[in-house]
Amino acid sequence: MPTDFDGYVRVRGAREHNLHNVDVDLPRNALVVFTGVSGSGKSSLAFGTLYAEAQRRYLESVSPYARRLFHQMPVPDVDAIEGLPPAVALQQQRGTPTTRSSVGSVSTLSNSLRMLYSRAGDYPRGQELLYAESFSPNTPQGACPHCHGLGRVYDATERSMVPDDSLTIRERAIAAWPTAWHGQNLRDILVTLGYDVDVPWRDLPKKVRDWILFTDEQPTAPVYAGLTPAETRRALKRKETPSYQGTFTGARRYLLQTFAGTESALMKKRVAQYLVSMACPLCDGKRLRKEALAVTFAGHDIAAISRLSLRQLAQLLQPYAAIKQAAGKRVRHPEKQLVTQRIAADLLARLEVLLDLGLGYLQLERATPTLSPGELQRLRLATQVRSSLFGVVYVLDEPSAGLHPADTKALLRALDRLKASGNSLFVVEHALDVIRHADWIVDVGPKAGQHGGRVLYSGAPQGLAAVAESRTAHYLFNLQARKPRTPRLPRGWLKLRDISRNNLQALDADFPLGVLATVSGVSGSGKSSLVSQALLQLVQAGLGQPAAAQAAQSEEDLLERDDNGPLHGRIVDGMDMVRRVVQVDQKPIGRTPRSNLATYTGLFDHVRKLFASTRAARARHYDAGRFSFNVAKGRCPHCSGEGFVMVELLFLPSVYAPCPECDGARYNPATLAVRYREHNIAEVLAMTVDAAAEFFADVPALQHALAVLQAVGLGYLRLGQPATELSGGEAQRIKLATELQRASRGDTLYVLDEPTTGLHPADIDLLLQQLHGLVDAGNSVIVVEHNMQVLADSDWLIDVGPGAGEEGGRIVACGPPDKVARVRASRTAPYLHSVLTQRS
Repeated sequence: MPTDFDGYVRVRGAREHNLHNVDVDLPRNALVVFTGVSGSGKSSLAFGTLYAEAQRRYLESVSPYARRLFHQMPVPDVDAIEGLPPAVALQQQRGTPTTRSSVGSVSTLSNSLRMLYSRAGDYPRGQELLYAESFSPNTPQGACPHCHGLGRVYDATERSMVPDDSLTIRERAIAAWPTAWHGQNLRDILVTLGYDVDVPWRDLPKKVRDWILFTDEQPTAPVYAGLTPAETRRALKRKETPSYQGTFTGARRYLLQTFAGTESALMKKRVAQYLVSMACPLCDGKRLRKEALAVTFAGHDIAAISRLSLRQLAQLLQPYAAIKQAAGKRVRHPEKQLVTQRIAADLLARLEVLLDLGLGYLQLERATPTLSPGELQRLRLATQVRSSLFGVVYVLDEPSAGLHPADTKALLRALDRLKASGNSLFVVEHALDVIRHADWIVDVGPKAGQHGGRVLYSGAPQGLAAVAESRTAHYLFNLQARKPRTPRLPRGWLKLRDISRNNLQALDADFPLGVLATVSGVSGSGKSSLVSQALLQLVQAGLGQPAAAQAAQSEEDLLERDDNGPLHGRIVDGMDMVRRVVQVDQKPIGRTPRSNLATYTGLFDHVRKLFASTRAARARHYDAGRFSFNVAKGRCPHCSGEGFVMVELLFLPSVYAPCPECDGARYNPATLAVRYREHNIAEVLAMTVDAAAEFFADVPALQHALAVLQAVGLGYLRLGQPATELSGGEAQRIKLATELQRASRGDTLYVLDEPTTGLHPADIDLLLQQLHGLVDAGNSVIVVEHNMQVLADSDWLIDVGPGAGEEGGRIVACGPPDKVARVRASRTAPYLHSVLTQRS
């Protein structure tokens, strides 16, 4: 371990977020790991202070025009920072929400591949040379003209618009048509036009069904509102004056026009459910013009080569990268051979870094919205490893997130390469393997929120053992003796057969019920395909409930649907033991700052009722709605309840300043004048969960909800903390806490995907208590997880693998953790054995 560090970064008086005037010295040219419980202030120090200040200093040196192109962080609240080099941040973030961003574009491999096809591809006889941009689906020169380079189109089919063909048109067989008056109007027009609206849809002639659904004609017809078909026919015959003239619109035309043109998110969500996404018929989903697809390399067009796994692509390029021209031997196209060798060698060198980081199972065309935050961060890390920068500080946010311990070794090798190139690494991390690898540890705490924000220790890892206040030390040095659990026995089995999805091929899997079951395996082995896709969808179908899909808000949202391919398989036994299924995922709890912890969990409803019940509120006739910042009568009119206003500065980052009228309180003075126990509504929203639990200790309706949030380790969050500020792990735990508030009926299946993301080992113990509590109440819990602490504490373990991508997709081992730990074929087994040995 190096002790001759290349100087220090000296921080003085850091007060960002919950930091208490922190002074700390950090070595350069070292791997510095920031540890501490969730919410302790690690990220506030690493990102909010160090990276924000490094970015500010760098941007002062660039032109005002260039400065506007950066996403600039707020200026940190700190007295001084000395010795700080330029910094590069690799933060945890979800993939760019667009189908046009892919593994190839993030890693920049696609740029080189396009150049390879342009200069060294095999062209059809007579076709002109295409430039690199003609091989990109994101340029006018390359994009398929029908799908505009997205590879998918959306449309409506008879099946999507008429889900139940036993209904009549009067019984709303055409579910895609609008509800209420507009739908009735269209049905009345059909009666006028002579169509029978009282026979089952399936009994209508196909020609009639097709015209009603797919016609682009818009005939105008008289409407006799409230009359029966027979009465309407008589009225037409007598040429009676109609109620009004109505214009007919086919169901498909109505859906497409409404989805494209409506400003209402609710209406867009409604019509989207009747639209289906499908491969573009012109380019067959390949996104490019036919001229580009006619050019091949090694027998593949560029779309086909982009669908290979990175590992397969590396194998394909190997012989081309190794080509050397023999002395004295004439080659027909020496320049083409040279270009091929150069580009292939460059691609191969960059692919090797990705393979070493355990990403060989990904494909270049894989869209970034389908990547986990950990996968996306490692992609960007690989680009940095190849960039050969020197003297830079890399600030990383949990790079091990979503990584199996076997893949963490490769991550540490990549970090070591960056350090060996003369760079410094500041890493926020919870994984014990990464912490043990550090040259220097900064432990922040001791607890979360206002009870944290102090540096408990800064120095070499072994010195942390002597810090009694450190929660990290207990787990890092096994200072807490853990008794091994006796696994529960399953009380039944959910048996899945012939599962095919992604890399799963005709797989049989038995999931135990009435226990805490975990599913493990290396990144990309097929865990999420098996659990979060196959198991979840089949159980939902078995219970007759629709799959919970994210509402389509835009054309690209809709086109991203169904990208995983068809799901094949069935459940043959065990559904009689499941009455309900609940998925607790990491999707945001809201898209705007108006959604927060209090509103999502329902806490805010109770708080508003308490304020409405006060003597002052009753005297002024204020109801509970008055205390919502989303309602005009209670909120501040200047900021519309946002609490802040944006100040646009021409060459500097936009500043979000507290609203000058309400000073960030979000409410108008009349609302803030009402107090509950000497606190107004804004002050209650500013409380942390821990503080609110004390404040509302004698309010049963709130006490239980707050206790559950504390139990899942969220005591440090503010009640009014905006959804946009929450990490994926925090959002998932809020959802879990919301579910735990409900009275459990038993026989519920809970499915969680990596719930330990962003959690300190101490917080993982809290989470495990809650999961075991669900099982004790008669439910079943299935967790996809890499964390050995969770795997060792489970009752049953299913290990998927052995490798990733095409090398995975099989069940390698299953049984109680101690049994799986002895299976040699399992890559999980040695790490699990190590944890179980420490506990015995």
